[in-house]
Amino acid sequence: MTDEQMTFEFSPVKTIKGFPELHWTGKRPYKSTQYFPAQLKERYGEEKDGWMNKIYWGDNLQVMSHLLKEYRGKIKFIYIDPPFDSKADYKKKIKLKTKEVFNDNNSFEEKQYGDKWTNDEYLQFMYERLILCKELLSDDGCIMVHCDYRKVHHLRIILDELFGNNTDTNFRNEIIWGYRTGGAPKDKFLARKHDNILFYSKSSNFTINPMKERQYLEKSFMNSKVDSKGRFYADTVVRDILEGVINIVEDADNEIIKEYNTRAVLNLSAERVNYPTQKPIGLLKLLVELTTKEDDIVFDCFMGSGTTQNACLELNRKFIGADINLGSVQTTTKRLLKVIKESSEEIKYNGLEVYNVNNYDFFRNPLEAKDLLIQALEIQKFDGYNIYDGELDGRMVKILPVNRIATKADLEELKANLPYKTFESRKAENPNAPVEKITLVCMGHEADLKASLEQSLSEYNIDVQIVDILRDKADLQLKREAEADIQKNGNKLEIKSFYPLNLMQKLSLEKESVDDWKQLVESIMIDWNYDGVMLQPTVIDIPDKNDFVKGEYEIPADAGKIKVKITDVLSETLEVEV
Repeated sequence: MTDEQMTFEFSPVKTIKGFPELHWTGKRPYKSTQYFPAQLKERYGEEKDGWMNKIYWGDNLQVMSHLLKEYRGKIKFIYIDPPFDSKADYKKKIKLKTKEVFNDNNSFEEKQYGDKWTNDEYLQFMYERLILCKELLSDDGCIMVHCDYRKVHHLRIILDELFGNNTDTNFRNEIIWGYRTGGAPKDKFLARKHDNILFYSKSSNFTINPMKERQYLEKSFMNSKVDSKGRFYADTVVRDILEGVINIVEDADNEIIKEYNTRAVLNLSAERVNYPTQKPIGLLKLLVELTTKEDDIVFDCFMGSGTTQNACLELNRKFIGADINLGSVQTTTKRLLKVIKESSEEIKYNGLEVYNVNNYDFFRNPLEAKDLLIQALEIQKFDGYNIYDGELDGRMVKILPVNRIATKADLEELKANLPYKTFESRKAENPNAPVEKITLVCMGHEADLKASLEQSLSEYNIDVQIVDILRDKADLQLKREAEADIQKNGNKLEIKSFYPLNLMQKLSLEKESVDDWKQLVESIMIDWNYDGVMLQPTVIDIPDKNDFVKGEYEIPADAGKIKVKITDVLSETLEVEV
C-alpha cells in the first residue's frame, strides 16, 4: 500500500450514560481519514538533534491527516485559536513602504479570512478537527482551545464528548483571559472583555508545570530566603493560574513571571505583524511553559500570525504550524526568520521547513476565491440569490467552500434551500427528465460527495456534476502574475524592477506611477545553488517596517543555479530562476 492509499481509523467515541452530548443537523461520526502527501518547498537553517521545525500551508484537516503517519501520539501540547463564528471578515491594511496606499476606494484593505458560518457547518468543522487533534496528542499531552462567548458552550460540550468531562482526568480548566481594551458595553449587554481558553488533557497522565512568584516579606519567616538586595522572600505557586484565571504579576523583580506582566500581555505595539486577531506572545509563552518542557513538540493548526511558533522558538520547544491562508504562512516565516536573526541568545531549534499540502496556489486568499472562480469559469452570476451562485451552460452552479476539501456537511445548506416545489412541478410534467442540473465547484472533495447528494435527493432525478479545480482545472489562470527584471552583472545580482501586477491592480497603480519598486516588496530570498526542488536561501533580506530591501547582492564564487523569491506587501510571491 502506498502512502497515498493509507487510511487512518479512529476509535469510536463511547456514549456515557447520564452525560449530555451535543447534536446538530447533519452531525456525522468521523471514523477515518486518508493520508495526504506534502511537498517540501523551502528550508532555512540546519537540523538540531534530527529535528527541523515545520510550517504547512493547506487545509488543516489535510495537514493533520498527513501528520498522523509520523506524529500520531507524539505531540505534547496543542494550542488553537480557531474561528469564533464572529460573523466578520478580518482585514489587513496594505501599505507601501514608507507611505500608506490610497486608491479610488480610500485606504486599501485586504481581506485575510472570513469567520461566517452556518451553525451546523461550524460545529462539524470543529468536531472533525478536534478528533484529529486528539489523535496527534501524546498520552500525557493536552490541548487548549481559544474561543469566546459565541461558541464556548458548544465547544466545551464537544470537547467533553471527545476527551471526557471527568474533572479528575481530562477537563483541566476554563482559563479566562481578560483584557482592558475593547468590549465596550452596549444598550443591550454588559462589556464583553474576556476570552475563554478551554483546557483538556488526553489522559490522567498529564501534569502541569506550576509557575511560581516571589512574595516579599517584612522580616524573615519560616523558610524564607534572601535576595541580592537583602530582602526576605518566599516562592509561592501562582494559584490563580491553576484555578483557571491567569493572574499577571507586575513585580519587576519576579524572575519567573515578569515576562507575563500586564504590559507584556496587553501591549502588542512592539510585536505587531499587521495580522488580524493576533494574540500577544506573553500569553502564549505562559501557556507553553505551563504545559511543556524543553524539547517537547507543540502544534498549532490555526497558526495566524505565528505567535505560538514564536513562543516555542524562544523557549526551545519544537513546533509544527499550519494555516490555510498563504498570508499567514508568509507572515509567520518572515517573523520567525527575523527572531532568529535578531536574537541575542542562542535559539536551539532554529531550523525551519515550509511545506505545501495539496495545491492552493489559486487561492492565496479564500475570500476572493468565489469571485475569481466566477470570472475564470465564465459563470453568469446570480446577485443576491441564496441557493445557487450562478448559471453555466444551462446548469445551476454552487461554489462550495474552497479553503478546504468539500465534505458532505457542505451540502446541508444547499439541500435545505433547494426549490422543492419547483422540483415537484417539473417531475410531474416530465417524470424522466432531470428536475435540475447542478454543478458543484470545489477544491478537493470527499470521494462520495456526488453520490451522497444524489442519494439524499433520490426521489428526484438530479443531474449532479462536480468541477474539482485541483483535478479538472489545474491550468486555470486566476490571477495576474508578477514581472521582474533580474540581471547578473559581473559578481553582482541586480534586481532592476519588480511589478506585482495583482497587487498593483488592487491599488489602481500603473508601472509608470511606481516611484521605486522596492516600496512594493516585503522580502527577498536567494538560493545560490538551487537544486530544482527546494528553496534553501542563504540571502534572507527582510528589512524593518519602513526600510527597503537592498536589491543588489554579491554572487558567491561557488554559485550554481540561482533562484530568487520576491514577496510583495500583499504576501504574494514571485520565484525566478536566474
